Amino acid sequence: MMKNKDYISIGKILNFHGVQGEAKVGYSKNQADFLKSLKSVFIYFENEYKPFNIKSVKFNNKFAIIKFEGINSINDILMYKNCLIYVPQSEFEEALDDGEYLIDDLIGLDVYSNDKKIGVIVGVTSNGANDLLSVKSLSKKISLVPFVDAIVPEVDLKNKKVIINEIQGLIE
Repeated sequence: MMKNKDYISIGKILNFHGVQGEAKVGYSKNQADFLKSLKSVFIYFENEYKPFNIKSVKFNNKFAIIKFEGINSINDILMYKNCLIYVPQSEFEEALDDGEYLIDDLIGLDVYSNDKKIGVIVGVTSNGANDLLSVKSLSKKISLVPFVDAIVPEVDLKNKKVIINEIQGLIE
């Protein structure tokens, strides 16, 4: 499947909910407010992004229950089961708080400390408490760097670099 850089997946239609054609949607738990703010989304179906207007968003347990305009029965929604839901990347980026970044924007950034390049970001993971930048050093070793202000004071997307305060033994 081609990944379109203009869209970002924000959830997945897991199943129908009730008989009115509502969708049971899996989503990242920190995205509830963003989901609630949406008026429309795109569902990736049969190799195209199909636009849908949202009538309502509710939450229960671990899922969002979304009612789309024009989908009024179980049969209408079932064809979209397991489809991903997308928004334009620009819309998602506007909703990011200061200090929040898209993983795709961070991967590939050069890592500098004391004005010298010490590596490149090759991935982002989480240990539950904070995000960790996977930094491949010039010696090709991968180090995990906590993505916190004290260690990573500056992310410069325009110049494609990240500044870190080097801590002894953090990057080999």
